[in-house]
Amino acid sequence: MAEAKLMQEIAEARTEINILREQLSSGMHTVHKGLSLISLIPKCSGGENATPLEEFFATIDRAALLGKWQVRDCMNIAVYA
Repeated sequence: MAEAKLMQEIAEARTEINILREQLSSGMHTVHKGLSLISLIPKCSGGENATPLEEFFATIDRAALLGKWQVRDCMNIAVYA
């Protein structure tokens, strides 16, 4: 019984390995995020001399494009700025 389960797990692992090999050979590349671009985002203090909101979000959009950020990254960065 335990031997049959082990054989099944080995077969599943081989299948996963083959899928990963196909992905690697098909030219799928890993996307690297450029989170160092966070330094370009101005602090949002809300004060009288603060960066206008439109400019704040435009800066996030431009950095996101360059850094290959996802929407969730942009939202987190906007919250913490």
